[in-house]
Amino acid sequence: MSLLDQLVDQAQTVREGEELDLYVLREHLRPVLGTLVDNLQVKQFPGGYSNLTYLLNSGDQKWVLRRPPFGSKVKSAHDMGREFRILTALEKVFPYAPKPVHFCDDQAVLGCDFYLMSYIEGLVIRREYPQGLNLSPAQVRQQFFALFDVLGELHSVDLQAAGLNDFGKPEGYVTRQVDGWSKRYVAAQTQDAPDFEPVMAWLRDKMPAESGVVGIIHNDYKLDNVIWSLDDPMKVIGVLDWEMATVGDPLMDLGCTLGYWAEADDPEFFRQYRAMPSDAPGAPTRAEIVARFSERTGIAVDNIDFYFCFGLFRLAGIGQQIYYRYAQGLTKDQRFARLIDKVHSLRQMCELVISRSRL
Repeated sequence: MSLLDQLVDQAQTVREGEELDLYVLREHLRPVLGTLVDNLQVKQFPGGYSNLTYLLNSGDQKWVLRRPPFGSKVKSAHDMGREFRILTALEKVFPYAPKPVHFCDDQAVLGCDFYLMSYIEGLVIRREYPQGLNLSPAQVRQQFFALFDVLGELHSVDLQAAGLNDFGKPEGYVTRQVDGWSKRYVAAQTQDAPDFEPVMAWLRDKMPAESGVVGIIHNDYKLDNVIWSLDDPMKVIGVLDWEMATVGDPLMDLGCTLGYWAEADDPEFFRQYRAMPSDAPGAPTRAEIVARFSERTGIAVDNIDFYFCFGLFRLAGIGQQIYYRYAQGLTKDQRFARLIDKVHSLRQMCELVISRSRL
């Protein structure tokens, strides 16, 4: 396997039960892609537990198709039209988003809404740096600062220029998020779930006043949703997975990303579940990230303990929801069996943040 194959997310054979009707798809896309559809081939990207992502190619031309999971009945949770609108808006103002190509709401084609977007080829980095990508501590630092610089660029996008000033409900966003995730966690509790009531009470009590800062927020911004240049692994060339994007408080977005950020001095109970090599030599600390983010965006970050704790709690809520489905026998995927351990770890980290906080 070449270094390139190790670094680039490779599409694979379509999973059984998730095939697309290639004949119908070709005919539908003929007015969009012309004769390129005659040699259209389909593969599927691995990973992900939400929307399904396919690679379409014809010769050296490539596109990505996004559709909801098979059998999904909750359209609001898999709103392809909403995603396409976001990409269409971002095309004018944020160069890292994939380019929208085509949206289809004709159920006769694939039995669901779907859309086509441009394919961005580059490096995708997950929990560990892949073999062959040897970065010095200085390069690691530069790369991670670039990660957060791009997040700051997103938050600085002019909503009116993007045509998204009527998108989402920015007023009361922080309150809705705390209340919403508290309700979702309680609803998904199992007998072995940790007690998050003290954390939820602290978040309600320490909730800062609305900052008045409103921006586009990604809501799942992390290393494996970012694509890096093959020629310069310090340069971001793409940001993926816009399904949860909305308009709200950028500091909530920053806090959610920091929830993934396990740094070198963090306890092992937290670091063992890190989602990226954020404890690698040279990686900046959360404090350094916050200082740079504030300097680059001009947004004051005075209550970072609140936003970081919320980011941790939100991750616990997501993990508990998935584990609840496993505990109820709604999925047999054994990967979910240990999620309860991660939820307990996140509770411990929340308690540590609260105990050290000056709020």
